[in-house]
Amino acid sequence: MFVALEPRRLYRQVAEQIRALIEAGELKPGTRLPPERELAERFAVSRPTVREALIVLEVEGHIQIRMGSGVYISQKSQGSGELRQLEDTEGPLEILQARCLIESAIAEEAARRVTRAGLQRIDATLERMARSLDDPEVALGCDRDFHTAIADMIGNSALKHFTGLIYDSRMSPYFTKLASYFEGPHTWKLALEEHHIIRDALATGDPAAAREAMRSHLTLAQKRFSESFGEEQPREK
Repeated sequence: MFVALEPRRLYRQVAEQIRALIEAGELKPGTRLPPERELAERFAVSRPTVREALIVLEVEGHIQIRMGSGVYISQKSQGSGELRQLEDTEGPLEILQARCLIESAIAEEAARRVTRAGLQRIDATLERMARSLDDPEVALGCDRDFHTAIADMIGNSALKHFTGLIYDSRMSPYFTKLASYFEGPHTWKLALEEHHIIRDALATGDPAAAREAMRSHLTLAQKRFSESFGEEQPREK
């Protein structure tokens, strides 16, 4: 029923196989998909890859993800023609991985060039974020301002622009849908605490500590978006 895949945008290939089975009628409306763990084994991919594929299919209207219950084939798939135009969009976890690699190096260099004005800007952003943990739109804006402020310390406008550009990739329908399941006041509070660790490393002018703090923050962010959907069913003996 499912075929193991070669490494090429694996989450897209997983989505294509499941979509084809739905459109062919082999997966009926109301049917519950196997648990994420089992799908990962059948496709011979990681669980985060399966998770990204499921997000694509939900945005397209083919499935419904019910937290604590499972993933079900929709009763009526919505048209996905416009969304198919986004097929070259990077997956949410791809974006976070790229940010981890790039922004860790940015934080390292920023620690060598830290200024009082730069720290004051970061402090103001963190104070604003602390007051906005229950307001996702404001918290998201503060998060973006924090990361671009660090890049701005280096004094390279292209680098600052690039940091903002890769951050804004999370505004895609797929990333937004994934965030709707796992983002909230609790996760923003964790992010704020991690931001303070980065800020303190920058303030001491310690490039290695700043790099590690940023790497840890974005790794933990990726982990927060890698929680399992639905209820895992026990294996049959």
